Amino acid sequence: MAPVFQILLADDRALEFDGPADITKETTDAIVNAANSSLLGGGGVDGAIHRAGGPEILAECRQIVSKIGSLPAGQAVITCAGRMSAKHVIHTVGPIYRDQPESATLASCYRESISLAEQRGLQSLAFPSISTGAYGYPLSEAAPVAVSACIGALKECAAVRLVRFVLFDPATLRAYVNAAREFCAINRAIVVPVEDVSR
Repeated sequence: MAPVFQILLADDRALEFDGPADITKETTDAIVNAANSSLLGGGGVDGAIHRAGGPEILAECRQIVSKIGSLPAGQAVITCAGRMSAKHVIHTVGPIYRDQPESATLASCYRESISLAEQRGLQSLAFPSISTGAYGYPLSEAAPVAVSACIGALKECAAVRLVRFVLFDPATLRAYVNAAREFCAINRAIVVPVEDVSR
């Protein structure tokens, strides 16, 4: 299925937005997990990825925790993807939204995940909306941070060609497409609107 919205960058690199969709079904080289700092699974996207991927992912997460302890917010690590079609899972811990935005930490989640994919020579990865579930980050604030961070990181990549946002529900998808449109209007990026986001 074609993405709902797409931004084309130089050298045929692209940022895509799709949904409502299930990130565990993605065939990108890696999918990104909105993990908690324990890396031992949880609810939402985290729980869905562990259920779909099976125990092999948790086993690798435990090995990582035994070496580094808990994963700080804004950082990322990589494991296998178990039974899923993707080759890897990149686990990153988003910030918990409190009285003030944690935009630098949220942006770091996206940049560090893309950097890790680049280091491994991966060509494509798929993100959920990090921190906008149980961690309480408002969509209207999180989406522009995510779009800007991903475009900035993607511009610096040689291996990574595609970053896809795979968003769970229509409201989240609309927020991200709106943020993408606003970014492109300000930055004059090349925009390819593939389908109407109201589908």
